Amino acid sequence: MRKKAIYLIILCGVLLSACGPDEKTYRIAVSQCSGGQWREKVNQEMLAAQHLYEHGAKVTIANADDDTQRQIRQIDSLAASGIDLLVVAPNEAGPIAEAISRVMEQGIPVVCFDRKVATDNYTAFIGGSNVEAGRAIGVNAVDVARGLLAEGHKPLILEVTASMGSTPAQERHQGFAGVVEGHPELDYVWRESDWSSEGTYRIVIDQIRSGRRPDIVFCHNDGMATGAYKAVVETGTEGKVHIMGIDGMPGEGLDYVQFGHQLASYVYPTGGDRIIRLALDILTGRPYERENTLQGILVVKENAWPIAQTTSELQRQMGQLVTIQDKLEDYFGLYNTQRRVLAGSFAAIVLLIVALLLIWRALVQTRRTIRQRQTMNEEQTLFYTNPDTRTLRRVFETPADEVPVPRSQDNIFAETLNEAIRKNMSNPNLKVEDLGDQLGMSRVQLYRKVKALTGISPVELLREMRLQRGYNLLVSTTKSVSEIAFEVGFNTPSYFSNCFKKQFGKYPTDLRAEQ
Repeated sequence: MRKKAIYLIILCGVLLSACGPDEKTYRIAVSQCSGGQWREKVNQEMLAAQHLYEHGAKVTIANADDDTQRQIRQIDSLAASGIDLLVVAPNEAGPIAEAISRVMEQGIPVVCFDRKVATDNYTAFIGGSNVEAGRAIGVNAVDVARGLLAEGHKPLILEVTASMGSTPAQERHQGFAGVVEGHPELDYVWRESDWSSEGTYRIVIDQIRSGRRPDIVFCHNDGMATGAYKAVVETGTEGKVHIMGIDGMPGEGLDYVQFGHQLASYVYPTGGDRIIRLALDILTGRPYERENTLQGILVVKENAWPIAQTTSELQRQMGQLVTIQDKLEDYFGLYNTQRRVLAGSFAAIVLLIVALLLIWRALVQTRRTIRQRQTMNEEQTLFYTNPDTRTLRRVFETPADEVPVPRSQDNIFAETLNEAIRKNMSNPNLKVEDLGDQLGMSRVQLYRKVKALTGISPVELLREMRLQRGYNLLVSTTKSVSEIAFEVGFNTPSYFSNCFKKQFGKYPTDLRAEQ
């Protein structure tokens, strides 16, 4: 019933915006500093919220891919395109400040989210408290360290920061150090890295090999924590080094805590719907707060599973809402064009009735499709059993040199994507955006295309292809499980083994034993 109510609210919002002849749809542009699962979740929430409120919004999203100069160019270009409001997650606090000031000078409001900027010349800020995130992890680290201290061992705490040119790194360090430095009975050092797992891996492995093995390693996000875990596994110190991170996303931090790779993570809130609500309040002259702090939550072994289940379900529903909105916008785009041409005539009324009937039919069909998918055990079952998509999915299960000559554009797309994934499979940091760039498609376009053809997302398709490749290597080579795990793009052998068990019902070692 709750999902039906959500669909009805979206439908009513679109209907109301279409029926008002003078209703304005506000153009909101978003400049993301980078990609990644956390930001994809924010983007999906903002897209889903476009028609949730009494005023319509059209959200456009650009990604700077961690390139400050590219983001500056994107901001200038977006401001010149006639937008009503700009939302920015600055890659670097200082250099982006001038670009934001130029936008403000044009009379365009600017909302900073997630990250602060080195200027007070912006309209509003919304995001989680990085200081509080660092502080929460710091309190947990001190509690763990006290347990080690009670055993007669003076623990060493290592903090691996992200680039200190960004405000999240500065504030997370501030919160963490503010707690830990208040305990002189503990050893504490920090090293600056970037936001990558590779940089963290080098720092942690150097620290371990120096003879001063850290007891606790705090990384500024869960992606960096995978690098720390890789260093721990390679040095044989797994179980002796406790790793903590921030973000708490499904498939990353939440899973790592459940598997025991990390001792803790912190769910850094996204709040994409609240970003759009704040933007519309600013644009429509409603009262709003200039500083808006979203609340996060510490994730440990005891609460990781329920948080992971809830988060995954919400993400799935958000994806469904975006799909429904796309269908509705297609129908209303056609209707609005016809209404402008035949405004006030009987023909326009007839067309409106037809459009409404088509929209209702599409909504009913979408609901039926959703219910059918929900009756299946998992989307994994759909990947192997759905007769409508089996032909195209076979492209992703077949070596590139055995794929038959394509007979349609969908076959050509599937073969090209298959080749791109297999070529880059060993890269553990392969992103959906990277595949999109190779195919000349945006992240959203690639997501929708793959979802339509296979019934699963690009991330899930990549994981299943990696596992299938791992299966083939296990039965056809003598390589170790660890070698195969890294070859197919997994950061850790244990994570590979757990995913393999979920996919095939047995661990890699069990499969080897059967050979």
